[in-house]
Amino acid sequence: MPVGRPRAFDEDEVVRAAVDLFGGRAYDGVSVDDLVSHLGVHRNSLYKTFGSKRGLYLMALRRHLADDVRPLLDALAGASDAAAALRLVTSADLRLLLLATIERAPADEEVASEVTAALAAVDQAISDALGVPADLAAALTAAALGILLRGNPDDATTALAQHLDPLT
Repeated sequence: MPVGRPRAFDEDEVVRAAVDLFGGRAYDGVSVDDLVSHLGVHRNSLYKTFGSKRGLYLMALRRHLADDVRPLLDALAGASDAAAALRLVTSADLRLLLLATIERAPADEEVASEVTAALAAVDQAISDALGVPADLAAALTAAALGILLRGNPDDATTALAQHLDPLT
């Protein structure tokens, strides 16, 4: 039985590069041709390894959650106050999570499940660290994500952090 050619790419590197690509342009902004040219993977290899663009996207999203969101959760455990938690969230690389929340979660149940679980974990980490009710932690998460969406998180975070002390 003939053996196929060995894979000419590192799957882990391709998935990490896909995190950056999808995090910068979103799912609908990335074509299969973009993936082929930016990731250095032949079209057939992409389909054979990941099944589809969506398959690669889901792997990239899960990698982002493991590599970027999980460390944020660990860091939030040490947050001493709401301002510190806000700074941690707004300084994390959450581009793919934000884009997945806005663009893919409304149309894809599997993405929605991943996003919902990740955001709930952030809320819980904030609630646990600060000893605040879950709804207040969720509001703080929403504020931090809103700051990221609007851009210039340093100025907005500083302005909001000045008013957060009474919350905790």
